[in-house]
Amino acid sequence: MIRSGVQIPAAELAWRFSRSSGPGGQSVNTTDSRVQLSFDLARSPSLPPPLRERALTRLAPHLVDGCVVVTASEHRSQWQNRRAAERRLRAKQVRGETKRLRRSTD
Repeated sequence: MIRSGVQIPAAELAWRFSRSSGPGGQSVNTTDSRVQLSFDLARSPSLPPPLRERALTRLAPHLVDGCVVVTASEHRSQWQNRRAAERRLRAKQVRGETKRLRRSTD
C-alpha cells in the first residue's frame, strides 16, 4: 500500500532474473539468482494522475524509462533475492512515509 486507498496490484510488478556476479561457487555461472523488480510508474493505471505526476517529478533522477527498479543479488538463491527485493521495496515505502510525515504542512 502506498497511501490509504491506493494499492499496486501484483500484476503491475515485473520480475526479471539474471546471473549474479560475485561469489557462488560452481553455480555462479549457471543460476539466474539476481532479481530485478520493476514497477512502471509512468503507465500505471492504479495511481491517481496527481499522485503519479508528483511521484514522477520527485523520482525522476532514479527512474529508468518511467519505471522504478529494485535489484537484489546479495543471496545465492533466486528465492531469497526475490524476498530481499520485496523487503527493500517495502522499506523504501516506509522510509518515504516517515519523511513525508516530518514535512511541515505550512
